[in-house]
Amino acid sequence: MYYFLNDYSEGAHPQVLKALTETNFKQTPGYGLDEFSKAAANLIKQRVACPTAQVHFLTGGTQTNLTALSSWLKPYQAVIAPETGHINVHETGAIEATGHKILTVATADGKLTPELIQPVLDQHKDEHMVQPKIVFISNSTELGTVYRLDELTALYGFCRRNNLYLYLDGARLGAALTSRNNDLQPEDLPRVTDAFYLGGTKNGALFGEALVIVNPLLTEDFRYSIKQRGGLLAKGRLLGVQYLALMQDDLYLRIALHANTMACKLQDGLKELGIKFLIDSPSNQIFPIFPDEHLKELSKFAQFEIWAKEDMNHTVVRLVTSWATKEEDVLGFLQKVKASLK
Repeated sequence: MYYFLNDYSEGAHPQVLKALTETNFKQTPGYGLDEFSKAAANLIKQRVACPTAQVHFLTGGTQTNLTALSSWLKPYQAVIAPETGHINVHETGAIEATGHKILTVATADGKLTPELIQPVLDQHKDEHMVQPKIVFISNSTELGTVYRLDELTALYGFCRRNNLYLYLDGARLGAALTSRNNDLQPEDLPRVTDAFYLGGTKNGALFGEALVIVNPLLTEDFRYSIKQRGGLLAKGRLLGVQYLALMQDDLYLRIALHANTMACKLQDGLKELGIKFLIDSPSNQIFPIFPDEHLKELSKFAQFEIWAKEDMNHTVVRLVTSWATKEEDVLGFLQKVKASLK
């Protein structure tokens, strides 16, 4: 069976496990105040060239988004997000449960632009409506697309002019930063966002996300918000140790590049077989379109996610590669697909 269901099916990268094992009997303070968490935070601040940022470690993406957005929004404020945004479709109403509205925007590729956001601002002008305050984006997006530097620069400039915060969900930030048409560097991120996170759960960690808060207006008492949302781990050192391993020698980016390389091979191979795609994704999520008559056969030798119906006779599926995907599995899958299409 070939597994392309998601990028968190495996445990952790061996170097992460090694670091956890080697530090297992080391006694440290709790709640992220340990030496490993501090060292990891410093490495992250160095890598993104922002020594004044605050770095907080949380366990998962939904928890990170919930903690951040609920902390930064006043009761009458709302967040703007793409219709496909994770907070809108995959977080069980977590943001809405805190009393905050998500103002969604339809997009062709999962990315927001100033032109798409402006109508939302035009429709929310006075105190009889919620006040838009945060723009939520993901990089890479739920469709595997990535933001280029000029796009983020324009978006951040628009947010500043309109008194909005720009928050970047980085669950797959490693995939974005190592994608084939990316021109964004880690050190660019603090210049084009108010806050972002480096996702670990989907890139080599057992679990964990590293939230980087750039804007000092968003940092006050943030640990209180983490604790209130159940995110302040007594064994916070487990997050610090993992990120310390991931940030050393650019392991974080190197293993993300491997995932993208495998996805590229997968995509190119399927194109050679005549398979069309929903969108041209440059990262580790790809969306081929298969005839419905072949889906049952496909499911006999591979695990994948059904994404959407393309038409009456075709279905879009999502294939995801990870840091642990083997080239032999990609090639084996392609051979099976080729045989099933005959």
